[in-house]
Amino acid sequence: MALDKLKKEETLAMRKRLIGQSCRLFYSDDPVKIVRARGQYLFDEKDQRYLDCISNVHHVGHCHPSVTKAAAAQMDLLNTNSRFLHDNIVLYADRLSATLPEKLCVFYFVNSGSEANDLALRLAQQYTQHEDVIVLDHAYHGHLKSLIDISPYKFRKLAGQKEWVHVVCKLILPSLHKLLAPIYLNKCFLSSEAPLPDTYRGIYRENHPNPGQAYADTVKDLIEEVHRKGRKISAFFAESLPSVGGQIILPQGYSAKVADYVRSAGGVFVADEVQTGFGRLGSHFWGFQQQGECFCPDIVTMGKPMGNGHPLACVATTVEIAGAFTANGVEYFNTFGGNPVSCAVGLAVLDVIEKEDLTGNATRVGAHLKDLLTKLQTRHQLIGDVRGAGLFVGLELVTDREKKTPATETAALVVKRLKEEDKICVSTDGPWENVLKFKPPMCFSMEDAELAVQCIDRILTDIEASDLKLEKDDI
Repeated sequence: MALDKLKKEETLAMRKRLIGQSCRLFYSDDPVKIVRARGQYLFDEKDQRYLDCISNVHHVGHCHPSVTKAAAAQMDLLNTNSRFLHDNIVLYADRLSATLPEKLCVFYFVNSGSEANDLALRLAQQYTQHEDVIVLDHAYHGHLKSLIDISPYKFRKLAGQKEWVHVVCKLILPSLHKLLAPIYLNKCFLSSEAPLPDTYRGIYRENHPNPGQAYADTVKDLIEEVHRKGRKISAFFAESLPSVGGQIILPQGYSAKVADYVRSAGGVFVADEVQTGFGRLGSHFWGFQQQGECFCPDIVTMGKPMGNGHPLACVATTVEIAGAFTANGVEYFNTFGGNPVSCAVGLAVLDVIEKEDLTGNATRVGAHLKDLLTKLQTRHQLIGDVRGAGLFVGLELVTDREKKTPATETAALVVKRLKEEDKICVSTDGPWENVLKFKPPMCFSMEDAELAVQCIDRILTDIEASDLKLEKDDI
């Protein structure tokens, strides 16, 4: 029986029987069955169209004809592992190097962001001969065991924090969460803590004269605490813009100062670009470039958007770090990483980004989306903050602007109603799942942005009217 001939109920029943239940679906109460897609649109089994605001993996648009053509043509000609000499891997590495600072000139190709981050961790530890890693609170760097160990978003739900992992982890908790604060902070297992660099909710906010320096200094304090324990830092690991943490925009100067402190301690700076790379921010091809020309990481990892849905990821690093990795005498081999088909797909994605000016589109449409949401904020007290860059945007919902109390249930309701009433797919992020996130395919249009904001406006108006009626009924 062809898969597209299964009724939705049959597909769902088979999934529940055959697929591990920890592999969760979007909209688990009433999943959407998607059978085809094009550009920024998804289509279900009834051919109903959904606007996709969350598929950052499908970077240049679902099923882009240039990408699928390149994949099919190379698949028809040759696909083998990278131990055979082939043009595609070096041509692709050369194209990637042109987008990066000069010192990031050695590449290792893998199949996923998780593999890339795992390899980055190995590179850092081999080069520095140290073990310990500093990460941001609520960070997520992948599903491999080594990465769960450095992902507070995951390990706090599992075995807890390893001795060699140090979390930058103090937040200003909302008043309604005070009872949870001791539990939350105890999970950091640190006597000395430094905050997530969040200028909306953190300890240093937008009105601080230099939040970048202030937040960086807390990392310095944490390094000193690690040293007092007799331990050494191998790496500071961070997304260039923390995504699972709530679409956080790092304050200017933060990364450069942190890099100075980490390097002085004998460690390296790893920039995780799995969510933010390849022009999503519009103004820059890589998220770390937002921190200024004076800043360059020692290792950059990339993944999700590289292959537009094809499994393709990469680590870029320096000659010195790569040399230390080679000097250990153990060959690094990845069966599928950098194969001819994957690299042909990667080259096609870069071509589409350039030919269709998708970075320019991200700048224009992203600015329009942020402007519309900011105007919406003046009409809805539920909107606490609008932040982002290009097509990486977060809308934080709160029940009280002054206390910044997370409106978690409201955010979930908005997501549900957008899907059911408007056929718009949006999801939430952040420690309290109260941030509506926009990371759509880069072909997202002005009209798409306007439609999404109009629908959010209507839903928030309904919710606020309903809350007001309940208050009057209580009186």
